[in-house]
Amino acid sequence: MEDIQVAALLVRRCIAGDAAAWEEIVRRYHRRIYNICYRFAGSGGDAEDLTQEVFIKMYRTLATYDVERGAFMTWVTTITRNLLVDHFRKTKQDRVTESLDTPQSEQEDSMALRDRIPDHAPRPDRTVQSRETGDMVHEALQKLSPELREAVILRDLQDLDYREISVVLKVPEGTVKSRINRGRAELARLLQRTYRQVM
Repeated sequence: MEDIQVAALLVRRCIAGDAAAWEEIVRRYHRRIYNICYRFAGSGGDAEDLTQEVFIKMYRTLATYDVERGAFMTWVTTITRNLLVDHFRKTKQDRVTESLDTPQSEQEDSMALRDRIPDHAPRPDRTVQSRETGDMVHEALQKLSPELREAVILRDLQDLDYREISVVLKVPEGTVKSRINRGRAELARLLQRTYRQVM
């Protein structure tokens, strides 16, 4: 609750012309927005450009944020997501994943991505292993369709809950759960295929 109040205060100060308040908003949210953009775009340069676009859009529409309608981060994530959708439509970088014919169970739906990817190769250097796994996940994410990719990113990498994701994506919570479930299953399949190729 306190974070919502702090964000609302910063927004009010910024709208009133307080440059320091805008700098604080950028400082607080830059990393999170950049991470979302990076996961979608796949490159640091594109992610930085998209992050700048998000902040420009945020600054221009700051007066439309309504604290009564939800958390500032949800509003920010919605702006980021809409900009990314527009970007991918323009650049036609949408990727299509194979359809999943097998229905998923409720237990699988509730399992986080990290719990569904088997760790077949323990290594002595955990830092190297973590970086390699991160790179593999990042590459696999780029192969998911945009609707599955955004659902997985928002849930497993940005830790938004189903309700918040539903608001951001403008779809029912059931659709959110389905996309997350399908995205996790597809990602696990892609990662297993990559692992077999590496071995």
